[in-house]
Amino acid sequence: MKTKIIREDCIACGNCNAICPDVYDYDEDGIAYCIVDNNEMKDEILEKYYSLVLEAQENCPTEAVYVEED
Repeated sequence: MKTKIIREDCIACGNCNAICPDVYDYDEDGIAYCIVDNNEMKDEILEKYYSLVLEAQENCPTEAVYVEED
């Protein structure tokens, strides 16, 4: 599984970071990004975070959390 934030859709609501702070954080402008690979969607997310990443995706009001499952 890989993930990233579609940054132009992010409204900085805080949901993704609140749900999975080990995967999502904010830049200096307050826009979320995936800290695992600097939002480049190159690295796999650790399996222990899969359910949290999917929960973050479900709870994003603008659908900015993008997930690619294998």
